[in-house]
Amino acid sequence: MAIELSDELIELERAAWAEQQENRLTVETAARVQEAITAYAAATGQSRYEVEAALKRLVRHPADSDDG
Repeated sequence: MAIELSDELIELERAAWAEQQENRLTVETAARVQEAITAYAAATGQSRYEVEAALKRLVRHPADSDDG
């Protein structure tokens, strides 16, 4: 089953991944992504862990992703 992801979550993770790749990821950015994942999972009734995994897979390995 594919996990549904919002455009907002995808953009937040893309920004965090770009910061991480440049060795400049801040605690604030990471916290913002985690808070958004948690809120989105709760609002949609999905597992936070599964939402986070699908999001990272989509952003970090788009060719391998079945999500989004």
